[in-house]
Amino acid sequence: MTALTERQQLAYANAQAADGRVNLEFETDEGMTLNMGPQHPATHGTLRIVLKLDGEQVISCEPIMGYMHRGYEKLVEVRTYPQVTTLVNRIDWLGSFANEVPFILAAEKLMDIEAPPRAQWIRTILFELSRISNISLFVGDMALHIGAISAAFYAFRDREYVLNQIEAATGGRFHPNFDRIGGLKDDLPKGWIADTKATMNKIRDFCDEMETLVEGNEIFQTRTRGIGVIPADVALAYGMSGANLRASGVDWDLRRDEPVGLAWNECDWNVITHPDGDSFARFWVRLQEIRESTRIVDQLLDGLPAGPIMAKVPRIIKVPEGEAWVATENPLGEMGYYVVSKGGLGPFRVKIRTASFNNIAVIPWVTRGVYVPDVVTILASLYFILGDIDR
Repeated sequence: MTALTERQQLAYANAQAADGRVNLEFETDEGMTLNMGPQHPATHGTLRIVLKLDGEQVISCEPIMGYMHRGYEKLVEVRTYPQVTTLVNRIDWLGSFANEVPFILAAEKLMDIEAPPRAQWIRTILFELSRISNISLFVGDMALHIGAISAAFYAFRDREYVLNQIEAATGGRFHPNFDRIGGLKDDLPKGWIADTKATMNKIRDFCDEMETLVEGNEIFQTRTRGIGVIPADVALAYGMSGANLRASGVDWDLRRDEPVGLAWNECDWNVITHPDGDSFARFWVRLQEIRESTRIVDQLLDGLPAGPIMAKVPRIIKVPEGEAWVATENPLGEMGYYVVSKGGLGPFRVKIRTASFNNIAVIPWVTRGVYVPDVVTILASLYFILGDIDR
């Protein structure tokens, strides 16, 4: 693992202290308070970061959320089950189709319905296309935060190819609203499989370009290696998930370890981890995961079963009384829905577990002792979406 800086070691010791008191050698009353946000371009949306500084080093960092809270968990209580997908599309707006899947799976679990195999495979394909679209933008965005604008242009260019395929299949470019309880709205259009395989080749070329343009860049490595180190035990203690957790060396991926209602276990692919836990590791893991997603998509396209895309479901969806929890490995990490039904046309209560909320909880710990420019790098590497936090 990359060595912790002296101040990070001190912060690590503070985090382990039973009484929670702060070491006075680190925390002082001196220094300047600096606000980043809530509209700062480096905060990924309307998030406010309050920094307390000792010169150019961070003494403390407090993320303040809630500036764009939209109340999804309450809004779903006045929607029917089919209407909920329109709302949850917009939680992590860059991976919208993936947001639909765990909710639909929870409703199907309550109704004791299973989508046909073809629908499950197509769901998995679109899920991985959402992941590729989402993480491709991260790759360019993180480079942009460090000052490399060209990588962002590459990312936006090649992400459009993936969005073209999502739109061709679902009719929606950003918010497909394509899942249905029991299956999918439509089958795949003619020629879509061949076009999607060609797109996967373009994405693999994009990964090669990013390895040369960004990952191999000396400035990028200097700004990311050994910066924002999160040890595995700290990542687990804060409930982190997804690539952020795997970049700290934790070999955990719900697609492999707890597959639910989708076709990931039909494919040969690898869970990517990195031992260093720094900003570079988080970038590297996500870049490799794009490659793995293209492998998954290619294999599912080659073996796509024939058959119907919808199970037999009532014309009017009325979910039996009960409770269900379903979580999936979304682009940002673990996303789960705890759905409570009282037997009506819509949910009685829904609790949404989003990845970004837990992933940014570590910000006060990981930023202590770093320099101000490193805060921007660390925020970029943690990769969060504000809709995924202020839900």
